[in-house]
Amino acid sequence: MSGSSHLHDLGWMIGVAAVLLLLTRRIKLPSIAVYLGAGLLLGPMTGLVQSGDATGLISELGIVLMLFLVGMELSVDQVRGFGKTALCAGVVQVGLTVAAGFALCLGLKFSPMESLFLALGLAVSSTVVVIKMLQDSRQLDTAFGRIAVGVLLLQDLVVVLALTLLDGLASSTQGGRADLVLAVVKAFVGMTILLAGTLGASHWLLPRPMAWAARSPDTLFIWSLAWCLVVVAAAHGMHLSIEVGAFLAGLSLARLPYSFDMRRRIRPLMDFFVAIFFIALGLGIRPGELLGHAWQIGAMSLFALLFKPLVVFGTLLLMRHAALTAFLASVPICQVSEFSVLFAAMGVRAGLIDTQILSDTTGAALITILVSTYLILFQDGMFRRLNRTGVFRHIPSGGRGGAAPVNSVRRGHMIVVGMNSLGRSLVQRLHERGEVVVAVDTDPAKLDGLPCEKVLGDVSYASLLEEIGLPTARLLISALQIEDTNDFLAYFCKSHGVPCAIHAVDMHGVDGLLEMDVAYLIFPKVDGIKAQTRELHRLGLLTP
Repeated sequence: MSGSSHLHDLGWMIGVAAVLLLLTRRIKLPSIAVYLGAGLLLGPMTGLVQSGDATGLISELGIVLMLFLVGMELSVDQVRGFGKTALCAGVVQVGLTVAAGFALCLGLKFSPMESLFLALGLAVSSTVVVIKMLQDSRQLDTAFGRIAVGVLLLQDLVVVLALTLLDGLASSTQGGRADLVLAVVKAFVGMTILLAGTLGASHWLLPRPMAWAARSPDTLFIWSLAWCLVVVAAAHGMHLSIEVGAFLAGLSLARLPYSFDMRRRIRPLMDFFVAIFFIALGLGIRPGELLGHAWQIGAMSLFALLFKPLVVFGTLLLMRHAALTAFLASVPICQVSEFSVLFAAMGVRAGLIDTQILSDTTGAALITILVSTYLILFQDGMFRRLNRTGVFRHIPSGGRGGAAPVNSVRRGHMIVVGMNSLGRSLVQRLHERGEVVVAVDTDPAKLDGLPCEKVLGDVSYASLLEEIGLPTARLLISALQIEDTNDFLAYFCKSHGVPCAIHAVDMHGVDGLLEMDVAYLIFPKVDGIKAQTRELHRLGLLTP
C-alpha cells in the first residue's frame, strides 16, 4: 500500500472519529466506544478503510504508550497510600471474578483456554474510563474514589502478570507440559531481571540525566520516550512482550519528581495512538461473529455489570466501610476493560485463541463501557433510591462521610509561579509569615532549597492548575515575565474567583489584565522607585 493510501485511510479514521465524538458529546458517550463505532462504520459497514500494516504500527505504539503511562502512575508510595482496603478488595474481586467467570464461560461452551482468556478479561475494569469519569465529577480524591482507583491499579498489575504468562504460553505452543512450565518460568524470570534492571536504573542511573533534561520540557519529553523505547527493545530482546517492557519503563520513572510533567506531556500523544488502536479494532470486528454469539456476549456483559460490583461492595462492607462508601466505590468497577481487548488481541496473535474470542471480548467491553458510563453518572441517585427502599437498613450508612476527601486537599494556600529572584523572595517571605505556599516552575534547579511544597510543571496546562489546587487557593502570584502565560493565569483565576497578583511585563498588556479583575499588578521598577523614594524621605535627603 502506498504512503498516500496510508494517509488517506488515516484521514478517514480521524475525520469520522472527530465527527462522531462531536455528535455524541451531549449524551456523554465514552470515547472508547466512539472509536470502536468509527472503526465498525469505516470497515465492516462501508468498506472505506481496510486494516493494514500502517494502522497496526500506530495501534502498537498506542498500546506501548498506554502501558508506559500506567506504569508511571503506579509509584510505590501511591500503592502504599491506597492501603489494605484497596489491596483486599482488589485481590478478592479479581480472584472471585476469574473463578466465577471461568465457570460461566465453560458453561457457555467455550474451551478451557478460551474460558481462561475471557475470565481474565471479565475480571479487569477500565482504568481510563473510571479515572476520566471521577476526574470530571471531581470525585477522584474522595474516599470511594481512592478505593476504586486502588482496585483498578491492582487490576493493572494483574494485566501485566497475565501478559507475562501469555509470553510463556505463546513460546510453548508446540511443546508439551514440561516445555510450557519451562517457558512460563523463563518469562517470569526475564520479567524479574528486567524489573530489577529498570528499578536499579531509576535509583542510580536516571536521576541526574533526567534532572538535567527537566530544565527543558521538550528535552524531558523526548528523553522519557527514548527511555521507554530502550526498555521496550530490551524486553523484545528477552522474548517478553513490548507491553511489559513499556509498563516497566513507566514504573522506573514513577519515583522521579518529574513524572507528573512527563505524564501530562505524553498523554495527548497516547490519546491519538490509542484512538487509532480502537478504530483499528473496530475495523476488524465481524458483525456476523457478534450476532452469532449475541447471547454469550450478553451473559458475560451482565455478569461483569453485576458480579464485580457486588464482590467489591460485599468486601468493603466486611471491612466495616459505610454503605455509601462501599456502594460508590463498587459501581465504577463494572465494565470490561480496554486491556481485556488488548489481552485477547495478543492471544489471537499468539495463536492461542481465534478471532471469535476477540470479537466476544470487544462486544462485552463495548456494552459494559456504555452502561457503566451512565451508572457512574447516576450512582448517587441510585444509592438514594435504594436507601429509601430499605436495602441498606441494617448497614451503617455513614451519612455523606464516605464522599469526603481522604487526603488533605489543598485549601486556602498561596501559589507562587516562576522561581526567578522575585518569585523565590516572595516564597521565602510568605513562608516566614506562616502561609502555606506552593512554588511552581519548569526548572527543577530553581525549586531547590525552597522551604515549601514544590511542583515541577508548566502552568499553561489547565490540568496542572487543577493538580495544585488553584480553584481552592487563597491567592495566586505570578512572577513570570511571559505575557501570554500571565494572561492565561489571570483568566483562569477570574473563572474560579481566585484573587491574583500578576507581574506586568510592560504597559501594553495592563488593560487586558485589569479587565480580568487582577487584584494587584506587580511593576518591579515602579515598586523599587517607590521604595527608594520612601527611604530618601526617611533619611531627610528628599523633601516632600
